[in-house]
Amino acid sequence: MLDKRDKPQPLTGEALLAKFAELSGWSDKEKAKACGYYTVTKNGTERVNILKFRNALIEAHGIHLDGKGRKPKRSRGGREASYRVRVQSNGNLLIGAAYTKQMNLQPGEEFEITLGRKQIRLSQVNPSGGKDTEETD
Repeated sequence: MLDKRDKPQPLTGEALLAKFAELSGWSDKEKAKACGYYTVTKNGTERVNILKFRNALIEAHGIHLDGKGRKPKRSRGGREASYRVRVQSNGNLLIGAAYTKQMNLQPGEEFEITLGRKQIRLSQVNPSGGKDTEETD
């Protein structure tokens, strides 16, 4: 039986596909072990990892299940912040969670609204009652 230090690295890519083709008459468990997809437990028992073996085969065929090599997904929280908003049909102007997360704002924090000629300025109010130095247009 092999020691953990003597165990070869699992095959990947073209090497895995070539070895897999050689072992056409073998069981999945035998193929996985022959390709290096097994571990040796503390008591010396060998455990074959068929799931990792199958995932490696899928990746070797160019299919990436975990998103590697693909365009990164956006977070589940919705759209990315565009720094543009529209007035809704009911007259509300919704800022959205993407902006409040970027500023690490917590529920209950207050802002003072100042209207300009063609702008609305939000100034965060400190818990002490004064204005914060950071302003958001």
